[in-house]
Amino acid sequence: MSIAAINPANYARRRIFSAFMDMLCVLAAMVGLVLLALILLTLVQKGLEGMGLNVFTHAMRNTPGQGGGLANAIVGSLIQTGIGALIGAPLGIAVGVYLAEVGRTGRFASVVRFVNDILLSAPSILIGLFVYEILVVPHAPFLHGGFSGMAGAVALALLAMPVVARTTEDIIKLVPDAFREGSVALGARESVTIIRVVIPAAFGGILTGILLAVARISGETAPLIFTSFGSYGWSSDLWHPMASLPIAIYRYAAGVYDEHHRLAWAGALIITVAVLMLNIVSRVSHYLISKR
Repeated sequence: MSIAAINPANYARRRIFSAFMDMLCVLAAMVGLVLLALILLTLVQKGLEGMGLNVFTHAMRNTPGQGGGLANAIVGSLIQTGIGALIGAPLGIAVGVYLAEVGRTGRFASVVRFVNDILLSAPSILIGLFVYEILVVPHAPFLHGGFSGMAGAVALALLAMPVVARTTEDIIKLVPDAFREGSVALGARESVTIIRVVIPAAFGGILTGILLAVARISGETAPLIFTSFGSYGWSSDLWHPMASLPIAIYRYAAGVYDEHHRLAWAGALIITVAVLMLNIVSRVSHYLISKR
């Protein structure tokens, strides 16, 4: 059986088309990198101009010229993000374990997976409105209009949970079945196998998912506007309105004073550096754990 000769004209046309598409891909990548570099350069330049000791030592001020900073917003963000992660991470791990190990291809698991995918892609403002209706409005007559740091933390937890659940499910599915079979062969129950064999084997990936979820929720503004509302003063009480960096950036950037604009840029730089550090920590921790 003879092989038909390659048509030189067709071959040349395909090579030209392939080279053209390669150039388009390279050009698109360069445009993206240039835009990202411009954004980062502007952020660093403007952020450093507004950076100072007062940013970390003084609370927000409503009017300029009073030596205002972002200290209360930084502390408020740490509190709300931390509590949101403490609530959302265990729930997300539980959902991910159920989908990967218990429910798997069952009908109820398919429904849970579908709902989790909806939460994963839902706009954060919808989560904020949902928490506003179930937590803020019912407590409005009793708690400063119902706004509170706890409501903000719950909204952030609902944003973190689907991220952790998806990551946990995907990473647990990568654990070799030989681990499970070996545990069952030694007489371990399914629950013991999951807790003592499967989860430890997938711990690095689960930790990465948690850190990525924290990185995501740390910069959310919309859900906090409807829940914690923000504050210009110091407040560590979870049942009172609480300041946060995203809301501080939003309010200062929408203002008319140059001093507030500089503080907004400084806050944006702080959040960007924090998210960058979380991503670096997640990658390094995953690498170190995978090498053990």
